[in-house]
Amino acid sequence: MKKIAAIAAVLLWSTVAFAQDRTITVASTTSTEQSGLFGYLLPLFLKAEGIDVKVVAVGTGQALDIGRRGDADVVFVHDRPAEDKFMSEGQGVKRFDVMYNDFIIVGPKSDPAKIAGGKDVAEALRKIAAAKAPFISRGDKSGTHAAELRLWKEAGVDISAGKDGWYREIGQGMGPALNMASSSNAYLLSDRGTWLSFRNRGELAVLTEGDKRLFNQYGVMLVNPATHANVKAKDGQAFIDWLVSLRGQDAIAGYKIGGEQLFFPNASH
Repeated sequence: MKKIAAIAAVLLWSTVAFAQDRTITVASTTSTEQSGLFGYLLPLFLKAEGIDVKVVAVGTGQALDIGRRGDADVVFVHDRPAEDKFMSEGQGVKRFDVMYNDFIIVGPKSDPAKIAGGKDVAEALRKIAAAKAPFISRGDKSGTHAAELRLWKEAGVDISAGKDGWYREIGQGMGPALNMASSSNAYLLSDRGTWLSFRNRGELAVLTEGDKRLFNQYGVMLVNPATHANVKAKDGQAFIDWLVSLRGQDAIAGYKIGGEQLFFPNASH
């Protein structure tokens, strides 16, 4: 009996060790984490594939740098120019479209810059700058921050002139940026997913939306195991394959808050 018990214990230990080893690290954006998407998706993936996922939620720039260091198996981000650079450097194996949502400009209902109801994001930003209305920028090299900077440039606004006054960079993620905007009645650019899951809105409301320039695409890439031998390529690719499969895409579409869909799957099949 003792021998059988010992064998059983060894088998149990081996099973647990194997299960624990089937863990991958995904470097991703704060929006996928703070919107609640990962909290919804990852248990479904674990049940389907038996692979646990550890998420490091940072800005897109930081997530890509984590991939460059080989400290993640997969990167899941939303800044296409930065993603293309990552691929051109040989840091990723292949990039896949996964889903999209959009950016919005939120601000106080009192709307001192008078941007409410407009769809032209460049015009909205010019009005905010002209009014010197408080604006919170993530300032964290995230995908949202990169999009914001491109939009200011397209609007022809030199934000450096506002950094001593109305324009404030905080170097933090989307949730803290929304909290700061709420507490100071300021404008900011947000991804819609995090906004929909945000509860501490105060006097904030969506004021500008619908411009095609506010489109927000997400992509996923396996970190190149030829560059970083520690990358768990098989399990990392299994996560990517699941995300872009019909099951994964249906799961993404099924994530809703208050009946409103946060992300829209658009992987190629």
